Amino acid sequence: MIDLVWLVPFFPLLGFLINGIGWKKLPKSAGGFIGSAAVLASFAVSLGIFFEVKSSGTATVVHLFDFIQSGNLNIPFAFQVDALSSLFLLIITGVGFLIHVYSTSYMHDDEGMVKYFAYLNLFVFSMLLLVLGASYLIMFIGWEGVGLCSYLLIGFWFKRKDFTNAAKKAFVMNRIGDLGFLVGMLLVLLNFGTLSYQEFFGQVEGGQAVVTSSTYNWIAICFFIGAMGKSAQIPLYTWLPDAMAGPTPVSALIHAATMVTAGIYMIARSSVLYNIAENAQHLVAVIGLATAIIAATIAIKQYDIKKVLAYSTVSQLGFMFLALGVGAYTTAVFHVMTHAFFKALLFLGSGSVIHAMHGEQDIRNMGGLSKKMPITSTTFLIGCLAIAGIPGFSGFFSKDEILAATYGHNSVMYYLALGAAMMTAFYMFRLYFLTFTGSFRGTEDQKSHLHESPAAITIPLAVLAILSIIGGYVGMPAVFGDFHPLNEYLAPVVSNHGVHHLEHNTEWMLMGLSTVLVIVMIVVAYRVTKKANFAANTGIAKILENKWYVDELYDAIIVRPLGALSSLLDKIVEKLGIDGLVNGVGKTVHWASNRIRLMQSGQVGFYIFIMVLGITALFAIGFFWIH
Repeated sequence: MIDLVWLVPFFPLLGFLINGIGWKKLPKSAGGFIGSAAVLASFAVSLGIFFEVKSSGTATVVHLFDFIQSGNLNIPFAFQVDALSSLFLLIITGVGFLIHVYSTSYMHDDEGMVKYFAYLNLFVFSMLLLVLGASYLIMFIGWEGVGLCSYLLIGFWFKRKDFTNAAKKAFVMNRIGDLGFLVGMLLVLLNFGTLSYQEFFGQVEGGQAVVTSSTYNWIAICFFIGAMGKSAQIPLYTWLPDAMAGPTPVSALIHAATMVTAGIYMIARSSVLYNIAENAQHLVAVIGLATAIIAATIAIKQYDIKKVLAYSTVSQLGFMFLALGVGAYTTAVFHVMTHAFFKALLFLGSGSVIHAMHGEQDIRNMGGLSKKMPITSTTFLIGCLAIAGIPGFSGFFSKDEILAATYGHNSVMYYLALGAAMMTAFYMFRLYFLTFTGSFRGTEDQKSHLHESPAAITIPLAVLAILSIIGGYVGMPAVFGDFHPLNEYLAPVVSNHGVHHLEHNTEWMLMGLSTVLVIVMIVVAYRVTKKANFAANTGIAKILENKWYVDELYDAIIVRPLGALSSLLDKIVEKLGIDGLVNGVGKTVHWASNRIRLMQSGQVGFYIFIMVLGITALFAIGFFWIH
């Protein structure tokens, strides 16, 4: 089965080509079927690969063809099939398939539905290429591919200016991070002469390359800059909330299982490097923690249902980077998996609400929807319980591991992370209570059209809700016994490094503390929403509503100065300098030709006279040149 790994990205690529070429002629239903079937086929192959890797426990490099050969440099187009890549294959194709099925109903009335599925398939293909690549170069091809597809999908409804601006913002901010990744790749190539994982990690572990510790740190930092852009960490996170401009299934695909987890995958894959680059690893932890806290504070005062979930994603990604930074690599991957389940559920649930509300996204105009949308309400509640970390739900297990690893690393960082977890519980249940409980606050017309979504929407919600409950049981806390299949599965490829194992009493205390505080925050959210009057925010609340004015800050210190500089260069360098030189040459030639053409008088005697002068001049030059 492993030899057939090329089929996993091939099926979505085939779906992209069929839908992309025939998007004007194919019926909408055919486009949705082709797109969904392609990802389902990939999931089936991925499932077979997963069980084969599980039984063998070995990593296999599948060589497809020679890609780059130049001197001593040889970079094949090859896929690395191991525990890490096979797990990500299941997440990407499994959750991706559910999102495709959901999209068949959600996008049914859109005239560009077939083109939409072509983009979705290309997105999945690029992400599969990213996780399967056996070298940083193949990863980078997929890395750039998901960046392109995110631009196409975020700006899918391109007739709206703000949507296209959001797409451009995502593209540009990702390019900033991608430059860091590219520099890191060049440093690896310069110092180690290869971009292959096996060769590079072999040299790092064997100490074969004569490089300083600062070189390792700089490579790791450059890679992390790439991860900052793709996985929306401070300061390159502002594109992700604006990415809500795309269709809701796109938001689920980007924010749950695929694009934003690319940075976590890359650092987990490079764990051998980060174990040596301690300064870079500490930077990862600090940036991740700061991102988790700041994004959580912003989510507290947002009113757009998708914006709350977007900042929630940024915050959860911060938790994942915090885990990576303290050396808990498998814990970070664990949270990637559980987050894929409950965040896809929450985004698709929000899409179901928006669908029923005919495009309304402001939670201040909702309320009481559980009566009309029981399936959406129940599944959304399960997603909220999971992300809040209520015991028994998937998010509890992975978040508990992150908090425990952080506590063992640094107690101050633990308490800050615990504060972010408390805010998560508050803003998620604030969102749930304002949307699904109480009385309806929208218009009578909206109220009369409220209804539960069709089966193509509710079935994926139900499946994701089940996964959000049971998904965490692959990683039980140590106090419940030595049962952690995920750790065992990932151990041959990546494992926790330098993580302090806590005593059972300490772990019980931490779990109890976090659970009690989370429940307290849920109660607080309930009381706050019962008294909500939606008056204009003032003071710190206004600052949070305006997202700490980070976008305005970037606009003031980066966008406007660059715009002014560009305008100045356009007027002076471009128009007066470059254009002036080019146009000056043209004017000079035109002026000279106007004068020289007067010599063409048409009189034969004048021509003979000029010829004699020319011959005389040639004789004179020859005479003086020789002598």
